[in-house]
Amino acid sequence: MYPISRLIKDVYLARQQSPLGPFETHVSRHICWPWDIDIWLELNNGRTFTLYDLGRSMLMVRLGLFAAIKSNHWGVAVAGSTIRYRRRIRAFEAFEMRSRGLGWDDKFLYIEQGMWKANEVCASHAVLRIAFTDAKGIVSPAKVVEAWQNETLSSPVLPKWIKTWCDAESQRPWPPMEEM
Repeated sequence: MYPISRLIKDVYLARQQSPLGPFETHVSRHICWPWDIDIWLELNNGRTFTLYDLGRSMLMVRLGLFAAIKSNHWGVAVAGSTIRYRRRIRAFEAFEMRSRGLGWDDKFLYIEQGMWKANEVCASHAVLRIAFTDAKGIVSPAKVVEAWQNETLSSPVLPKWIKTWCDAESQRPWPPMEEM
């Protein structure tokens, strides 16, 4: 079940915080509650993605991007993601989530997020590509950025590992399982 009460609380908190610049990092603090865990008493991988979703929502509010999306009646969809898990987050353990934009290409905005434990150990790291949509399909990120920033901005150069991930994704067969 989607944590609506957490979403409402987090959006409220984000609205109380100072605005962020386009590539600044939003930091939020969380606790792994009993309803977030799996049978091993640690943060469930599905819930991890849900919590990252909350972090992106807070990031978009603080960036002012949410207002531009809403005023233009655009939708937001995750078009791809990759995640690495390196450390367990156990029940009742506190952690910090860091979320920031990396840049964009002709179709997608790239966002990086990480969950960090108290001793500065990264528990997981996710990268997502986000598509903005309207009734006609995908809206160019350049158009979204112009509406959001009221000016034309160029994307920073995306890291090589992001480009490599995109290249690998472009080689995956679609629809899936056709080659089986």
